[in-house]
Amino acid sequence: MNGSTSEIVASFERQATACDAMDAPFTARLCRLLPAALDQQSGFGRRALGWPLESLLPDLMPLRCCAALNILVRAGAAPHLASFYPPRANNDDAGFTRAIRATIAAHDATMTAFLDSPPQTNEVVRSAVLLGGFLHISARTGAPLALHELGASAGLNLMFDRYVYDLGADRTWGPPDSHVRIASAWRGSPPALDTPLVVASRAAVDLRPVDAGAPEDRERMLAYIWPEQFERLKRIEAALDLVAASRLRVEQGDALAWLKTRMAAPAQSGVCRVVYHSVFAQYLPAQVREGLRAAILEIGGRATEAMPFAWLAMESAPDHMSCELRLTLWPGGERRVLAKVDWHGRWAEWA
Repeated sequence: MNGSTSEIVASFERQATACDAMDAPFTARLCRLLPAALDQQSGFGRRALGWPLESLLPDLMPLRCCAALNILVRAGAAPHLASFYPPRANNDDAGFTRAIRATIAAHDATMTAFLDSPPQTNEVVRSAVLLGGFLHISARTGAPLALHELGASAGLNLMFDRYVYDLGADRTWGPPDSHVRIASAWRGSPPALDTPLVVASRAAVDLRPVDAGAPEDRERMLAYIWPEQFERLKRIEAALDLVAASRLRVEQGDALAWLKTRMAAPAQSGVCRVVYHSVFAQYLPAQVREGLRAAILEIGGRATEAMPFAWLAMESAPDHMSCELRLTLWPGGERRVLAKVDWHGRWAEWA
């Protein structure tokens, strides 16, 4: 095994460890078996084994490989492979590995092409974390919020106020008749749930937006949902239905160019413009990430008491083991870490 191959194999093990920590034992097992099914005989294997080492982490290559298999199982195109997938219990690792190899051989071109686009999970439970951030902003400004989401995928988290939340300790928020029910354990000193929160407008951008009403787009996104997490899958399908029935459309474009265009228009007095994103920055090249930061700081510098501006980011913590919810609010540009949070929003430890 050469150095590059050993790094590729190590990336699958890192992803498996992360899946173990997030209650996804089947996907962890798949990540550990996949390297043995990859070789130079298939385009899929060559692509995965030749992945640029410097982009292994931001590209989440192991999850792309898992999703390339999952979408075939969901479509009924790989029945033998499906016999190893939840809810079935099949502990034959050697047979599972053979089934993976056979599926790659039978669907090589399709699976190789699937690797081209980044993951589009749009995890809707992150809305519970973002809700806390929006409550903080509303409490500080007392203004309606004009939301601008970067890297919005299908826009599920842009509809956060249409969902009902169980936040632990008998705390609930949102319309009780919502079909999208989200549980998130809030600990520490959470924001007050009785703060008036009004959404004045919603806008979003993504380089490759997902159309919640288009079957092909939906299936690609659902392929990234770990197949053993049945409740998660059911919840995201319900959120997709809600977005599809709304008039919400995520615009296609570059986040930096879109943001500059949107923010060039005069701000509305009495409204707080909010730019936010969740588990988005890690996918960006460093130069683009810095360009966005500079643009946001410049926009914030123009804010006034009558026209405040907020930057809310749910992104990786410095240790990369969890996320942080960070808020910068103008005028003033005060930056605060509001909470340490789970990658999928299942818990939040409020500061």
